[in-house]
This record gives sequence, C-alpha cells and structure tokens, in this order.
Amino acid sequence: MNPMLRQTGALARRSVVTTIRIPQAWFPSLFFPLALLAIFTASFSNAPGQVPGFPPVRGFLDFAVAGSVLQGVLIAGTGAGTAFAADMETGFFDRLVASPVSRWAILIGRLGASVAQGVVQGLLFLGIAVLFGARVEGGIGGLLILALFAALLAAAIGGIGVILALRTGSAEAVQGAFPLFFVLLFFSSAFFPRETMTGWYRTIADFNPISHIVEGMRIQVIEGGHVRTTLVGLAFALGFAVLSVTISAITYWRRLATEGA
Repeated sequence: MNPMLRQTGALARRSVVTTIRIPQAWFPSLFFPLALLAIFTASFSNAPGQVPGFPPVRGFLDFAVAGSVLQGVLIAGTGAGTAFAADMETGFFDRLVASPVSRWAILIGRLGASVAQGVVQGLLFLGIAVLFGARVEGGIGGLLILALFAALLAAAIGGIGVILALRTGSAEAVQGAFPLFFVLLFFSSAFFPRETMTGWYRTIADFNPISHIVEGMRIQVIEGGHVRTTLVGLAFALGFAVLSVTISAITYWRRLATEGA
C-alpha cells in the first residue's frame, strides 16, 4: 500500500477512535439533533395538511429528519475542528510535522475522519427516524444520495473547523464559532418550508445555501426522484465542500511554510 494512504488511514482511524473514547465529543451531536427532532415532531405534528403551503408529507417526522441529519453533521464537523485545535495545543500536531509522516496525510486524515463520522451519523439518524415511523420514499437510491450529502457537508464543515484551528490554535475559539452555524441553520428551511415564511425571514431563507442543501436531502425522504431539487442541493453542497477544503489546504500549507516545516 502507498505509504501516504497508509498514514492517512492511520491518522483518520486515530481521530475516530479518539472521538469515540470521549463521550463529550460525540454525545452532543447525537443527543441534541434527536431531541429537537422529537420536540418539533410532537409540537408540529398537525402542520402537514393544515398549514397553508406545507408540502404533502406522511408526517412531520418525514419532513424534519433531513434538518436533524444536517444539524448533526454541523456539530460533528465543528468537533473535528476542535479536535484538530486540541492536537495543536497539546503539541501532537508539531510532533507529526517533525516526523516523516506525509504532510498531506495529516490534513486528509483529519478531514477523512470528519467525513466518516458525518456519514455514519447521518445513516444512524435515518435509521432511528425509520424506527419511529419515517419512510424514505427514494429507496436505496435516496439513501445513497443522503449519504453523499452527509459526506460533502461533513467535509465542508470539517474544513472550516480546520481553518479556524490553524488560524487560532485554540479549541475554545473553534467551539465558539458553532453558534454561527446554528444561526444559518435556523434561518433556513431546515425545520419549516420556505412556502410558509413571509417577509425578511423568507428572503434570508431563499438566499441561504443551507435551505437548498436541506431541501435536496429532504426530497429523498418525502418524494424521491426529483432531479432538479436534488442536483441543486448537491451543487451547493459540493461547492461548499470544495471551497472549504481548498481554503483549509491553503491555510494548512501556509502554516507549515511559516513554521519552516
């Protein structure tokens, strides 16, 4: 096996194992999205069919599960950046840079762990939702597309976390950026359709890329086979991921150049 691939796999595996061993690193990304999903489903169970503009769905759970998956990926991606900053604070990052390990493996291993966690978490959320009565109308194809969305979003948010970690070197600073992601989430159509919004809130939701991404995810659950909505969502997610990962790579190599590594 190529040494860089072996090193990348080892570092990604270390990141995943380290996260699993620290409950406070993964528990919030599981608990809070599921708790909000339960609260919203119970509170707005009568919205489908009664609220004007609400899309025809079997139940609010089917509508809201995509937003919960997105929320979980946001938290997990932030956690990846926090862990990277913690490695810098403890000196582990410097030891890696001083070792014969491939420089690319250090970055890709961290982002790969973020992607793996995002995909597993997204599929876990879907599985739990299905147990409580949700149904993915898109079938196996819809599940695969949802996994692709989760992977792209995890790469994008993980990239932002890495950028913040490299810029600040502080795990607390990376965690402090999380509320900004939440603002984007709640000013989108993650938990309620844009058709029911009015005024400035609707304007923000229309221009918020998160709206288009979550709608591309949701269509796999409530309908499936809607090509345009799916492609638009994937385009936004892919663009977000490419931009984030590219900037994180540039920031990473500049940091190494500054340190003479």
